[in-house]
Amino acid sequence: MQRIECHLTAMQECAEHIWHIQLTPEQAVTFRPGQYLQVVMGEKDKRPFSIANSPTRPGLELQIGATPGNPYPGEVMERLRTTGQLTVELPLGKAWFREESSRPVLLIAGGTGYSYARSILQYLIDTGFNRPVYLYWGVRQESQLYEGQEVLAWADEYAHLHYVPVVQYPEPGWRGSQGMVHEAVLADFASLDQYDIYVAGRFEMAAVIRQSLHLRGVSDEQLFGDAYQFI
Repeated sequence: MQRIECHLTAMQECAEHIWHIQLTPEQAVTFRPGQYLQVVMGEKDKRPFSIANSPTRPGLELQIGATPGNPYPGEVMERLRTTGQLTVELPLGKAWFREESSRPVLLIAGGTGYSYARSILQYLIDTGFNRPVYLYWGVRQESQLYEGQEVLAWADEYAHLHYVPVVQYPEPGWRGSQGMVHEAVLADFASLDQYDIYVAGRFEMAAVIRQSLHLRGVSDEQLFGDAYQFI
């Protein structure tokens, strides 16, 4: 594992209370698509965040949801604003993209868990892919699909990529999928036993998805998500 100093290159609020962070490491970094890093706030205070870019692209990117009153991400954002740098440790996580598999790929993301899926999607685009890939991105409100237009453009360009945004509380006029993201997946797929399934989001969401997929005959060998190392 590497411990590296990173300098802030760019910080942009891409949706309300969701920030896209670009970091420039002081030395070369090595990681696999779908892995995460830890921000070192102190030796006993290390905070994990998914790496939001593919290792085929320069630097490190994060997508941080920092709502007011939540110190866990808020203190990381404050350190970035005041010092312009972070100390990080990487690579971490066992839910990286299984490149050697030939199965179709199903990515299930909740909220800023999309950053995990984004790393895998960029890697697939940069290295070429010919197996079907499905992204289901679940959010509470449509405004939280902060990079939805980019994903739509990718889906238009790459015939093997299919994108389904799922909004839990849609506004009038929303014509896409509604409700919980895993329910949309189960409604669309009669069988999932031939898929590699990657999951990122809140632990509670990941637990519900695992239980629902087990009932559909999905084995743990097909299911990848860093949450499953802890729950």
